Amino acid sequence: MSQLLSRKIAPSPMPTEISVVDLIDGYFTAYNSARLREICHLLTREVMQDGVTVALSLSGAMTPAGFGVSVLAPLIRSGFVDWMISTGANLYHDLHYGLGLDLFASSPFLDDVKLRQEGRIRIYDIVFAYDVLLETDAFIREILRAEPFQKRMSTAEFHYLLGKYVREVEKQLGVKNSCLLATAYECGVPIYTSSPGDSSIGMNVAAIALEGSQLILDPSLDVNETAAIAYTARDTGNPDLDGKSAALIIGGGSPKNFLLQTQPQIHEVLGLEERGHDYFIQVTDARPDTGGLSGATPNEAVSWGKVDPDELPNSIVCYTDSTIALPIISAYIINQCPARPLKRLYDRRTEMLETLRRDYEVAKTDPEHSVSSPIPFTRLKDTPKDAPTWEPAVATYPCGTPIRNGRNGHG
Repeated sequence: MSQLLSRKIAPSPMPTEISVVDLIDGYFTAYNSARLREICHLLTREVMQDGVTVALSLSGAMTPAGFGVSVLAPLIRSGFVDWMISTGANLYHDLHYGLGLDLFASSPFLDDVKLRQEGRIRIYDIVFAYDVLLETDAFIREILRAEPFQKRMSTAEFHYLLGKYVREVEKQLGVKNSCLLATAYECGVPIYTSSPGDSSIGMNVAAIALEGSQLILDPSLDVNETAAIAYTARDTGNPDLDGKSAALIIGGGSPKNFLLQTQPQIHEVLGLEERGHDYFIQVTDARPDTGGLSGATPNEAVSWGKVDPDELPNSIVCYTDSTIALPIISAYIINQCPARPLKRLYDRRTEMLETLRRDYEVAKTDPEHSVSSPIPFTRLKDTPKDAPTWEPAVATYPCGTPIRNGRNGHG
C-alpha cells in the first residue's frame, strides 16, 4: 500500500474510561496530535532501548510548574534520560521545591501592580512570595562559599554539587519527592547549562565573585564534555550492540543549540568522523520561517551534520505547548517501557573526555584519521608581523568560488 494511505482513520466513540496509551494510539489521529503519537511510538519502540544514549534539552518555564519533580525526575530514575542541557532558570526554580518552598497555581489575569505591592511574583498563572527568591538566593550563596566550589569546573560538576547539597536539605526537611537537581545527583545524570550567567543561579555566582570566590564556570569544559558524551555514545562496550544517540528537545533556544552543536564540534572543529544524532525529537511552538525555531528543523540540521541524513524518518517535530506534551509523552514512556539501567555518565566524564582528546590528537597529526582538511593560512602582505590579520593561501568554497578576506565581503 502507498505510504500516502498508510493508516486508515477509523473513529470510534470514546469510552468512559481510557488509559493514556489507548487515548494516544486510538484518538491522536491527525495534525499535531498525530505527531505527538509518532513521538510516543518512536521513543518507546526505538529510543528507550539498550544502546541508545538519550539527551534531553529543556527551555521555557517548566520547573516552576512542577515538571522537574513530577515528570523529569521519574524519567531520570527510570533511566530514560542519560544527560541534560537546561536553562539556568529551570534549575533555579527547581531548587524551590527541593528547599520545601511553596508555589501556587493561580490565574494569568491578576493585577501585577497589586502583586508587587504584596511582595508576590507571577509566572503566568503561578504565584509565589518574593521571599521564595530571597531564601533560594541565600541558600545558593551559602553553599557556593563551601570549599568544593572554590575552583574551575564545568556546569555539570557545578550542578552535581548543587544537587548533592539540596538533597541533604530535602532529607532534613522531609521532602518526599526529590527535585530535578537532587535526582540527577543521585542517578549520576550530568546537567549542563549553555548560558550559566543567564539566570538567578548565575547572578549569585557573580555576587560571590565580588567576595573573592575562586569559582569559575568554564564553557570550554562544557563544550568538550558534551561533545565527548555524543562521541562515545557509539561505543556500548558490547560488540553485538551498536550505540546510538538521541536528542529529545523540549522547547528550543540555547539548550537546543548546545545539544545539537555536539556533532559539528566533533566533525567540523575536531576533524573526527561522526554521522550526527540518530534521533531528533522536538516539541516546540516556534516557527522556522520567522527565525524563531533556533535555526534548525531536522532537515536543516542535516546540512550542519547535526542529524544523520539516513535517519530523517527518525526525526519528528510536534508543534504544540511543551507543558501539554511533556506529561503525555512521559506517561506513555513509563507505561510502555521497562526501566533502563542507569548509565551514570557523570561518573564517566573523565574517561569519555580522554577518549575524545586522544582521538583528536591522532586526527591532528594523521590526515588519514581526520575528516576535515584545514585551510592553509598566510599573513597578509605589507602588515606588521604582530597584526592579527590572516588570509587563505589557496582556498575555495565547495562551489569553486574563491574565499576572500572578510573586508571584500566574504566573511
